[in-house]
Amino acid sequence: MATATATATATSVDVDAAVRWTVAHATAGSPWWREHFERAGVDPASVTGAADLPRLPYSTKEDLRSSYPLGWAAVPESALVRIHASSGTTGKRTVCAYTARDVDDWADQFSRCFATAGVTPVDRVQVMVGYGLWTAGVGFQGGAERLGAMVVPTGPGNVDLQLELMQDIQSTVLCATSSFALMIAEAVEARSLRDSLALRVGIFGSERWGPKMRERIESLLGIETFDIYGLTELYGPGVGIECAAHDGIHYWSDYYVVEIVDPATGALLPAGEEGEVVITTLRKEGMPLIRYRTRDLSRIYTEPCPCGSPYPRIAHLTGRTDDMVKVRGVAVFPAQVDTILHRIEGVGPEYQLHIRRDLEHGDVLLVRVEADERPGLRAELVHQLREGLSVRPEVEFVPHGKLPRTERKTRRVFDHRE
Repeated sequence: MATATATATATSVDVDAAVRWTVAHATAGSPWWREHFERAGVDPASVTGAADLPRLPYSTKEDLRSSYPLGWAAVPESALVRIHASSGTTGKRTVCAYTARDVDDWADQFSRCFATAGVTPVDRVQVMVGYGLWTAGVGFQGGAERLGAMVVPTGPGNVDLQLELMQDIQSTVLCATSSFALMIAEAVEARSLRDSLALRVGIFGSERWGPKMRERIESLLGIETFDIYGLTELYGPGVGIECAAHDGIHYWSDYYVVEIVDPATGALLPAGEEGEVVITTLRKEGMPLIRYRTRDLSRIYTEPCPCGSPYPRIAHLTGRTDDMVKVRGVAVFPAQVDTILHRIEGVGPEYQLHIRRDLEHGDVLLVRVEADERPGLRAELVHQLREGLSVRPEVEFVPHGKLPRTERKTRRVFDHRE
């Protein structure tokens, strides 16, 4: 198994032993996992290491929801010290439960993320993401504190407060969703505050953001930005991060085995081919994941990173299987639009996709995008989108800054056919 070999050579952890422990731990502690393996006709005791993972059944977000709230847990509830949960916008919330060691492991992983992005103990880290049930706020804070940096826990929203503390505390690191970072960057530009700030690094996660968004934020704030990866079902953000090479995301292979599978068939794909990211945890006590289908689309790099890190990389996410919307029978992903907009001068990073059904023409795709309209821009954009999406869209231009900004994840797709 190519992924297991790469993982074993990248770190000192015994991956096979860790896989055996995870399967045995889940089976011993969780009736749900025992029944899951029994339904699949798999004897957990026969698992000897990572090479046996393809024999095991997948687990999914629907499985987590069906065991809500703590049916997935592999330790007694008395051993759990914290829970976090997803927003529940696409269904029942998914819950992640943590033991004390899980919380400690998460802080270690997140600290590693900060260090990879060049953050040091002398930095001042302003955390502009949500606290409470959402994993992001406390995750960023725990990692920064483990590193030894000062945390400024402003949480999301309240742009005036954010700007005030960025100036008064002289924050050097900004942690946010890319959507909120764009809002902050545009507020800094509008108020001519850049010269009064000490920012040098931005770490953004929880949503996919393209190169056009990165260029806009970096140019307005004068910072270097880093894409951080994670999901609630694991620990939260902190599963991996890009390095200064900005070519893919290093994931912590002493904590996870990553496989890439065909999202349609579930067949394991070789390293280098794009598919759905499937993750098995190696140390997680509270709610271990075994062959968990993340719905994220990526690929595993086969070559080492120029930065010299021993940790393997996955490519920046190209989308999610549940982001896909069909227009006239053609699968369209928002990530495709990101890529196309990046190639066109004068078009901003913010956009919306609106799909409606016309009685005469069937499905109609409208791409609403911020741009300074110039001769030929509309025709160029329609052509590029048609070539890239295999669907001819309508295009609507709006002035820069007019599409909604948000402190959380930006909604891109509006399907008016339902």
